[in-house]
Amino acid sequence: MTAQPKREVRAVWLTTIGGLDWPHGYAQTPSSGERQRQQLCHILDRLQRANINTVLIQTRVRGTTIYPSELEPWDGCLSGIPGKSPGYNPLRFIIDECHARGMELHAWVVTIPLGKWNKTGCKLLRQRHPALVQKIGEDGYMNPENPQTAHYLAKICDEITRNYDIDGIHLDYIRYPENRKITISRNQAREHVTQIVKEIHQVVKRRKPWVKISCSPIGKADDLSRYSSKGWNAYTTVCQDATGWLRQGLMDALFPMMYFKDNNFYPFAIDWKEQSCGRIIAPGLGIYFMSPKEKNWMLSDITREMYVLRQIGMGYAYFRSQFFTENTKGIYDFTAYTFNKYPALVPAMTWEQRIKPEKPRQMHITKGTLTWEPPHASHSHNIYYNVYASTTYPVNVNDARNLIAPRLNRTQINIPSKKGTAKYYYAVCTMDRYGNESAPLQMRESVRHTYASANSGVFPLLTCDGEKLLLPEKGHESDADYIIIESATGVLLTTRPYQGKYTDIRQLQEGVYVLRSLNKKGISHRLGYFLIKRH
Repeated sequence: MTAQPKREVRAVWLTTIGGLDWPHGYAQTPSSGERQRQQLCHILDRLQRANINTVLIQTRVRGTTIYPSELEPWDGCLSGIPGKSPGYNPLRFIIDECHARGMELHAWVVTIPLGKWNKTGCKLLRQRHPALVQKIGEDGYMNPENPQTAHYLAKICDEITRNYDIDGIHLDYIRYPENRKITISRNQAREHVTQIVKEIHQVVKRRKPWVKISCSPIGKADDLSRYSSKGWNAYTTVCQDATGWLRQGLMDALFPMMYFKDNNFYPFAIDWKEQSCGRIIAPGLGIYFMSPKEKNWMLSDITREMYVLRQIGMGYAYFRSQFFTENTKGIYDFTAYTFNKYPALVPAMTWEQRIKPEKPRQMHITKGTLTWEPPHASHSHNIYYNVYASTTYPVNVNDARNLIAPRLNRTQINIPSKKGTAKYYYAVCTMDRYGNESAPLQMRESVRHTYASANSGVFPLLTCDGEKLLLPEKGHESDADYIIIESATGVLLTTRPYQGKYTDIRQLQEGVYVLRSLNKKGISHRLGYFLIKRH
């Protein structure tokens, strides 16, 4: 099994059109608005539990938005009425909630499609800018051959970047529609699309150079010498020069829509990696195809792809959130409890900035709270902190297993700190908005831990002899199918079926561990603690 990397994009597309992933219910009163927000928090909690670090939220939908825009109307997915506010700002809300959970939030902007010809978004845009809109079939599309299209889409992206603390602008459908007849040369058509990308890149980077520019190109860049794209590729079919955008420095990341398997996947994934120019490539995985209503893929069709992507140094993105959080064919369990055992940081944008920030200052622990001071020369809104813990000193901050709290936007974290058996050392690094990490501030004194229950008593240690652990009896009311073993600092180590009287712990090192239960709905309960001491 490939080792867990410290840096890797782990993304999910969160679709808002028609409320496919969210919201499930309209915000028309204060209470229904609160339910909508709680739905979103539940989704984000699930993503955080699985160590997802990047959320791509559909922000411009079909000439409509999920934030109050001066350029386009509200999408109807929020209030149930196109053009009407849900009574709060969903984009600002999800940004705050993602950042509180240590996740990046990228604004997903659907560029060319405008939806049905007479629906709100398309209708209003063609009334205001008729030359920008073309009708193809029953739908409206922005015209990539009109120079004003680039200006307009750049204004949309500038509005989002100016007003919101986003981590990325994610461009979707930045290409010619597949059902549009191209009457100019393919080279000219590609240049029209590239011009849109250039103008968006210019306005976004001028405002906030740390904001990642990305797109979701067609899953195959072009035909390969040994494998055909079968007429469906980015470069030739829809005039999308995605690898050229990497070479020109117009893209920081690509999320190719690789909703394929076998030889339609692996050779083309390697091709993307070979043309990455050192930038981020996180192929989109079509987990929705595991649904019996779709292609009924097996879980192993996806998990094999994930292991190969990790082996060649690429991340991944799930399409789409609901199929992940609802654990289609076990994809959530696999991700949360096997593949993503530890958190991971997003790769640093060293092509934009590679100067390391100063490390934090004056770390100390008081009443169970680890606190530190920011660097001397810091702008607090542009730095984050990564916290590491280990039973050895100094803490190795290059080991993903020691990362316990990534991308904190505050200067403290709660930890257990009373007298007990487990002793941990801590380290904290500053991280700038480009992802560059400082040298660690190391705490030389170890901290002993105890583990308090919800009623403030102390959990008795579970019985183990260093080789096997006696499992608590499930009881008739328990619906738990699995047990989880975590480190004392909460890092997930292994998941196993909740079966029999004992579980094997010979592969675990000496120390204190947490035992938890897990049911099919992803609900987990702490069962107790156990100490491994062999000498």
